Amino acid sequence: MILDTLANADRYAALHPLFPQVFSYMRQTDLQALSLGRHAILSDAAFAIVQRVAGRSRDAAQLECHRLYIDIQLVLDGVDEMGWKPLSHCQQPVSDYSADADIQFFHDRPDAWLATPTASFCIFFPEDAHAPLVAKQNIHKIVFKIALDASQA
Repeated sequence: MILDTLANADRYAALHPLFPQVFSYMRQTDLQALSLGRHAILSDAAFAIVQRVAGRSRDAAQLECHRLYIDIQLVLDGVDEMGWKPLSHCQQPVSDYSADADIQFFHDRPDAWLATPTASFCIFFPEDAHAPLVAKQNIHKIVFKIALDASQA
């Protein structure tokens, strides 16, 4: 898991072959003007999901994980207090992993909470369970989904 500001995004470009293209998209796109929903960057290998949602309480947030995609969750407006726990420590699944949706939820509680303000992002790898969208206000954010297998590009 990584928490940083958008100004430092290029520091992480070497972590995955598709990160440079995703960070370039972030810099070259008017992110505030993007409509809600999914936007292709590299077909199914990298795409963005724009959200404007009401924040929820820590108690209402569930840890989730993904096996096929890395998340870069960029906050455009508000503060998203995201929960985090190593997936290897999650012992209470809500249900089995859904390959179709690439998601599994857990009843476990996060080990840490990360206040992620505007122009900041968290990168969650498959080994990171995370509980996003915790806030007292509305959140405008983009979740960039990057295929773990870069050959999908």
